[in-house]
Amino acid sequence: MDWGRAKTILILSFLLLNIILAVQLGSSRSDLLNDFGTNPESQAQEELQRLMKLNNIQIPSDIPKETPKLKEIVVKFDERSNPDKAMALSSPFKFDPLINKGTFKDMLARTGIPYTESYQFDPVASRSGAYVFHQLFGQLPMFEVQLELLEKDGIVTSYKQGYVEVQSEGVQKEQTVISPYIVLASLIENYLPPGSVITGVRLGYHGQVYNSQTMYMVPSWRVSLNNGDPYFIHAINGAVEAPQNKRP
Repeated sequence: MDWGRAKTILILSFLLLNIILAVQLGSSRSDLLNDFGTNPESQAQEELQRLMKLNNIQIPSDIPKETPKLKEIVVKFDERSNPDKAMALSSPFKFDPLINKGTFKDMLARTGIPYTESYQFDPVASRSGAYVFHQLFGQLPMFEVQLELLEKDGIVTSYKQGYVEVQSEGVQKEQTVISPYIVLASLIENYLPPGSVITGVRLGYHGQVYNSQTMYMVPSWRVSLNNGDPYFIHAINGAVEAPQNKRP
């Protein structure tokens, strides 16, 4: 394969994608914010409460308040990491997700797993037999870059790990992310069935794989439900990525 030609095509595709997103950005974001008038934050909170009552929707109490300025990033997977291959631990151990964060880090550091200080535990993504951690960029998780501790009979015996290095921050300038109240109100009105239970709302980066090593990631709100995969909402333009089996 001509890798130089492939790299050129990849770069051109990336630039084209950014141009398309830039064109869509103005209209999509404007339409979403205009739905809530000139004071979108306050009106979105009121609308969210109305829609919750109307549709019997439950949301967690710890909705994030911050709306930082962010932009897309491009990351490359470390060749030594393999998120699909389970690696045996030389010293299996019992993991307790309820211990304090300081003990947490000390415990992980003793496992011999590389870069453990770069990850944060995610109880929402974790499941029976697997404790899931996300690698952080700044203070925010990269949802597709995970460390999984695999448990058997109550003991962590192996792990799977993806680790990336940020290659570049995107060509677009930083923009303030959409309020989670606006995101939730729009999601409840247009996507969620009555009686849904939202278990988590988290801001981070959501990725699309270019090839086996490189990933393009955009600021995204992850909205998790108690009965299925999460929704990802582009935190700049409001585009919704619903679970495959729940698209309207």
